[in-house]
Formats: sequence, structure tokens, C-alpha cells
Amino acid sequence: MLTRRQLLQLGASTLALPASSLLAEKQTPAQSTTTLPLIQRPIPSSGERLPVIGMGTSRTFDADSSPETLAQLSAVIEAFFAGKGSVIDSSPMYGTAESRVGDVLKQMKDHPKVFAATKVWTTGKEQGIAEMEESARRMNVKHFDLIAVHNLVDWKTQLNTLKAWKKEGKVRYIGITTSHGRDHDEFLDVMRTEPIDFVQFTYNIANLTAEDRILPLAQDKGIATMINRPYQRGSLFKKSKGKDLPSLANDIDCTSWGQFYLKFILGHPAITTVIPATSKARHMVDNMQANFGRLPDKQQRAEMLRIFNSL
Repeated sequence: MLTRRQLLQLGASTLALPASSLLAEKQTPAQSTTTLPLIQRPIPSSGERLPVIGMGTSRTFDADSSPETLAQLSAVIEAFFAGKGSVIDSSPMYGTAESRVGDVLKQMKDHPKVFAATKVWTTGKEQGIAEMEESARRMNVKHFDLIAVHNLVDWKTQLNTLKAWKKEGKVRYIGITTSHGRDHDEFLDVMRTEPIDFVQFTYNIANLTAEDRILPLAQDKGIATMINRPYQRGSLFKKSKGKDLPSLANDIDCTSWGQFYLKFILGHPAITTVIPATSKARHMVDNMQANFGRLPDKQQRAEMLRIFNSL
């Protein structure tokens, strides 16, 4: 079992490593994140600013509680904090993920403030309340910053509870999520009619469906956006494996294809935060470098898309 001192040293030393030693892909040099500005975006309903790169936990934190596993996941979260991250998103749908996040945070006697987000994923009012209370115990938080209705399951019932909880101060922000394209019509209806703060959905360089209706509506309604599956569950890397980064990467402070893909997403003005998930500290370090530096403008994003489609 690694000590906290060892984990801190790992996070600091890993963050200092050049990206070329972290990923098995060809890269070009770029400015160190230590000299680049942190990128933050406001939550429209409050003005509170969040770092643009958060952390997802689907699959990656659904793990056992052995000392070896906790040491590995602790190193991931240490790297996340070292990269100025704060948003950690989970769900009861993700098996033991909430519990593993809570276990790691309990071991860290002193850690940066977490913007704790989870979801409610059940039917029935009492069942929803019980599940959300259990999520808080698992993740070791007194009150969540954000709770969203997962994949619109019994959303009318659960949103009614969440609206009451927000009024009572039991949760700061509320929202809805989807990872299924078939739910977009209903998803859009909820965005139009309910007083929600956040929406979570899939959007990446290979899946631009959200640009048609979800992102414009989020801008119009002042709803924050949280992006899942930014790497399309890893399939983007199959396309760019072994390929040189384009010179454009230097202009937006990217040193890896992972950062290239994240910054393409962040170049859209309606994006609030992106939540890539990983169980490897070196990948987390790479993700967090996209939390700093320049973002692509509209013309650069068009060129990034052209480059990706030509790979």
C-alpha cells in the first residue's frame, strides 16, 4: 500500500514528465502546463466557474477494494488533483465506482475541494431518495454539488425530489443525463420545460449529433453541459494510433492525441466540462494537460475535424 506521501510524489513527478513518456504515441513538444493558464467555464445558472476537465468513473472505478486497487486509484485521483481538477462524476449504475471514490477520498486527509456529482437511477420517490442518500455515504460527501437523473429513468418523479432538495439546500445543482441517441427528443423536452442546471450527454469528434439541437438549446436556456465518452470509449485512438500529431496541435497547446480530442470538444462555446474516465495515472496526467492553455477557434476546429476524417 502506497503512503499518501508516496502518492503525492507520484502525482507531482508524473505531472512533470513529458507526455511522450506517458503515452505510446507520436507527439510534438508543447509548453509545460505549469506555465499555461487554467481553463475554466461558468455554470450559467450561478456563474460559478469550473475547470473544464473533470473525471468520470464509469467502468474505471468499478473495482475491488484491495490495497493494490486503492493504491492505483489513489494515484489516478492524485494526478487529477495535481492537474487542478475538481469535478468527479459517478453513478449507482457504475457498480462499486461511488464506493471506490469515497474510499480514496477518505484516505486523503487533506485534498482539494471536490465538485461531487452523481446520478439517481431508479424508479419511485422513496427508492430515489434512498439511493441518493446511499450514494452520499458511498462517496463520503455530506451534500452533492450535482445530482442528475440518469438516462431519464422516472425523470418526473426524481426531478420533483431534486427540485425540493435544491430548495432545501440538500443539493446545489440538478440535471439530466443520456448516453442513448434514442432519448434525445425526450431529453430536449425536459431541457425546454424544467428548471435544470446541467445536462450530460455524449459528444466528441466522431459523434457530433449534439451540435444539431442539444448544444444550441443548452446555450439558449443557460444550461451547463457535461460531456461523457469524449474518446468514444477509446475508439478514437485506434484511428490515430501511430500517426504524427498535426502542426496545429502546437497552436492549441496539445502534446498528444488525447489532448487534441479533448480540446476539439472544448472549442465549442457551449461546453462547460468534459469527464474522461481512466484507471491509469499516466493517462490521467495526459488528460489533465488539456485543462490548460489555448483552445481552438471555429476555423481551427474545422481543420481538426478535417484532419481526423483524413486519418
